[in-house]
Amino acid sequence: MKQLQDLVRPNIWSLAPYSSARNEYAGHSAHVFLDANENPYNKPYNRYPDPLQEEVKAKLSKVKGVAAEKIFLGNGSDEAIDLCYRVFCEPKTDNVVAIEPTYGMYKVCADINDVEYRPVLLDEQYNMSADNLLAACDDRTKIVWICSPNNPSGNNISHDEIVKVLEGFDGIVVVDEAYSDFSRARNFRQDLDNYPNLIVLNTFSKAWGCAAIRLGMAFAQKGIIDVFNKVKYPYNINALTQKKALEILDDTQDVREWVRLLLQERGNMIKAFGELPVCEEVYPTDANFFLARMTDAQAIYDYLVDKGIIVRNRTRVRLCKNCLRVTVGTRSENAELIGALRQYE
Repeated sequence: MKQLQDLVRPNIWSLAPYSSARNEYAGHSAHVFLDANENPYNKPYNRYPDPLQEEVKAKLSKVKGVAAEKIFLGNGSDEAIDLCYRVFCEPKTDNVVAIEPTYGMYKVCADINDVEYRPVLLDEQYNMSADNLLAACDDRTKIVWICSPNNPSGNNISHDEIVKVLEGFDGIVVVDEAYSDFSRARNFRQDLDNYPNLIVLNTFSKAWGCAAIRLGMAFAQKGIIDVFNKVKYPYNINALTQKKALEILDDTQDVREWVRLLLQERGNMIKAFGELPVCEEVYPTDANFFLARMTDAQAIYDYLVDKGIIVRNRTRVRLCKNCLRVTVGTRSENAELIGALRQYE
């Protein structure tokens, strides 16, 4: 890997970050706060939240097995995705490489930041070739994006192929593990110390059942996290989100039970879909959703909408013609979907 300073945009490396009142005083002994132009009434919502979310990170560190100084918290994983571009990629000059098909925000953020986006097609079974990804890189490639388990295909990307990219590319490799709680594969956050160019993304939106609070995670070496914290908005995680995160981190047993139920239902759904006349193939999945190739995805999607049942039509996505992406719901929701599809003519 290149030195971090050689990867970060020069203006970002030399940036003097905004210093908030809560950055300047981080102690716990004061009881009169007249520093931040806050309203003294309407406690506790009148006070700015902890800008570095230290209490949340301390608890998260124990759950995830990563040192708090190697954790960044963002307004959803999308904030961390956008920060990768703002930190590492010079607009109109640098480029990024990504597997295709994959999560759409990698390209949206590239377009917003005016960075060339180079998609590299997976094979027909959604497997990745490290050689193909590396062949798409040049001396202006700053980031390689890999989502595993991948969205929309649902499958794990080969661990060995990801390692090959990590060892063969001297820029930043982002492994998005938003769905890793549903997979038995080894997660890459355990390998941070082996790969200084690795950033691993995770989220509270999937297994943790907290999509509404918008809380994403990035795990990386302290140097990368320090730059992220310098560039992010001062109070990017509000107090209500931090409060809910602390509550859910205190009750991980619920999360484990939700995952168990979803995996059980996932198996039932895949079996049921495989028996449907309108389903041609169900692709292997390691996520809380699966991709199914249908006889006519658009017509079936429209039929389900009329029934008040919403799935995701992916037929316009490359390699996903006539495919629906189905999120695993509760047993009753899943039964309603299967029942409707059995009646489709």
